[in-house]
Amino acid sequence: MKTVITTVAALAFSALVLATLLSPAPGMAQTRKAEKPAGTDLLNKPLSISFTSVDGKATSVSGLKGKVVLIDFWATWCGPCVREIPNVKAAYDNLHPKGFEIVGISFDKDKEALTKFVAQHKMTWPQYFDGKGWENDFGRKFNIRSIPTMWLVDKKGNLRDLDGRSDLEQKVAKLLAE
Repeated sequence: MKTVITTVAALAFSALVLATLLSPAPGMAQTRKAEKPAGTDLLNKPLSISFTSVDGKATSVSGLKGKVVLIDFWATWCGPCVREIPNVKAAYDNLHPKGFEIVGISFDKDKEALTKFVAQHKMTWPQYFDGKGWENDFGRKFNIRSIPTMWLVDKKGNLRDLDGRSDLEQKVAKLLAE
């Protein structure tokens, strides 16, 4: 019994010493900064995205001025992305006639899987594909580290919202009314 108590006391002392060593000294500020969400530095500035979509059409966000645009960073293999499709499609169906567009930025590696998925789910908006997965050119350019990530661009072509995923339809309607 004495050995168990000694072992527990030694472990507790070791944990206390380790916690003390890992904690900043009193009065010292921690130097680690929280990482800003992707796109923070681009808010309220023009968003430059141009590419040839998987269906061969030239696509440019700046060419969509006068419309509200959802930039949807996603992949067919991403469960949360796939679960968002009904919400995205509903917003598109309701607001597309009023000037809402979507641009998909796919993090897929298999172009055939992407094109089949898009056709099957009747996702009629342009899709960017470079086959690089997480090394996707736009993902790297904009520091996208998780998907789905949904950005909203206003009618002037400026990035206005970094979380289009929450309350998408209401946010788009508000931007359309501006």
